[in-house]
Amino acid sequence: MSTILVTGADGQLGNEMRNCALLHSGHNFIFTDVQELDITDARSVSSFVAGNKVDYIVNCAAYTAVDRAEDDADRCRCLNALAVQYLAEAAAASGARMIHISTDYVYSGSACRPYAETDPVQPSTVYGRTKLEGEQLLFRACPQSVVLRTSWLYSPYGNNFVKTMIRLGQERDRLTVVFDQTGTPTCAADLAAAVMQVVNAPRFVPGVYNFSDEGVCSWYDFTLAIHRLAGISGCRVEPVESSEYPAKAVRPFYSVMNKKKIKETYKIAIPHWEESLARCIALLNK
Repeated sequence: MSTILVTGADGQLGNEMRNCALLHSGHNFIFTDVQELDITDARSVSSFVAGNKVDYIVNCAAYTAVDRAEDDADRCRCLNALAVQYLAEAAAASGARMIHISTDYVYSGSACRPYAETDPVQPSTVYGRTKLEGEQLLFRACPQSVVLRTSWLYSPYGNNFVKTMIRLGQERDRLTVVFDQTGTPTCAADLAAAVMQVVNAPRFVPGVYNFSDEGVCSWYDFTLAIHRLAGISGCRVEPVESSEYPAKAVRPFYSVMNKKKIKETYKIAIPHWEESLARCIALLNK
């Protein structure tokens, strides 16, 4: 029986990892958030990992407020980079393996074909730069690690785009949503399932892997699908350009990722984003 430490357990992915734990009773899961373990405290992390004889660390914790990060760079780096280093050092000292969640924001966002893991990284935001630094510090301290870069994460938990669009669609008769940013929505349940496939694989193959659901859409297309599946018909959704929504942090205009590597290495079958969105909205409507 492996002992799996899940950090950031109260977030979207962390909650989906809790659900996964019910399906994987052969493992011993330890779920922590800041109340149980402050991952920005190196000594606490080291003693916790060693004391609990952890075999895997799944790091779901992150600073994800992309705009706020531009004015809060130190705190963002502390969570997205330094804390990753502390977890990685503790993993290496205990002989544990680490699975860390990263982001499409490490890419430039200016490509015209799906990004492969071998493509150059060129983050343009504080969030993206700190997530990239976290990846680098991770492999420096613990080479026996897997990084999963994901995009447009949503779930029935916490605050996310899907829940916001449902709420606004119910409150308003008109919404404007950008149509010139293209990517792939990812259901956190699918990402959690992928994490467990990595854990349970016959062979642990370290490295960086892209993971999102299949398919491509704009935020405008995504919103139309959300409203259709949620049964919202009284709100008109209109496409607008990103220039009409100025933000502190520039969003990637194109962040579609190629998942060939993870599908071949870990034999993962990935659902289309609309299929997963339908399941998520069905849960929200219960």
